[in-house]
Amino acid sequence: MPKPGIHPTYETTQVYCSCGNTFDTRSTHKGKIALEICSNCHPFFTGKQRLVDTAGRVERFRRKYAEKATPAAATK
Repeated sequence: MPKPGIHPTYETTQVYCSCGNTFDTRSTHKGKIALEICSNCHPFFTGKQRLVDTAGRVERFRRKYAEKATPAAATK
């Protein structure tokens, strides 16, 4: 038994994911919880790889190394 007045309340909380999935869980967090990735959209659970890129970093990386990979393949 927890001592009264010491422990936070453990209540049902609504969780929202950016993919649109919502579910209820129990937590000491007050209010709603917002997630970027949940088990419904995470690549480990879905088996699909989805790149979340907001600043264009992945595309910039691909362009940078695609240019270097092309001449090396042509010289062989």
